[in-house]
Amino acid sequence: MASGDDRAEALDIDGSGLSVGIVSTRWNIDIVTRLVEGTQRGLRDAGVTDVTHKTVPGAFELPLAALLMAETGNFDALVVLGAVIRGETTHYELVAGECGRGIMDVQLSTKVPIGMGVLTVENEAQAHARSEGQGGHNVGEEAAIVAIELARLSLDLGQ
Repeated sequence: MASGDDRAEALDIDGSGLSVGIVSTRWNIDIVTRLVEGTQRGLRDAGVTDVTHKTVPGAFELPLAALLMAETGNFDALVVLGAVIRGETTHYELVAGECGRGIMDVQLSTKVPIGMGVLTVENEAQAHARSEGQGGHNVGEEAAIVAIELARLSLDLGQ
């Protein structure tokens, strides 16, 4: 698989001059750490140097953290990262669905683009497959590119 630099170049993604906020969870930290590393790599490869990273306990808290960051006016885009893994209860449906809805609501209400890097998977093996390191599939790296692309679109449209 192509590295983040190759992906950014192939898509002509230029993040230079952008300010990007990352908010990640501390739940499933080994997986989320790899997502954060992928995000940072994707941002760096695209030329983003102004990056702020905050953490929250879990995925349910991501929308509020994203809203607080977006409302500062300090960020051209955000990337949200977490891993919700199905368990034996219905907790998964509540957390995954409300997290996704909340993040979309923040993006639409603030017009700050958000790269969605929250894994919603059946098991740890799937989470690991989606958070591989450099050269592998890393949803955090992909979310960084999405955030940059949408930030550029927003700026191009005068938003």
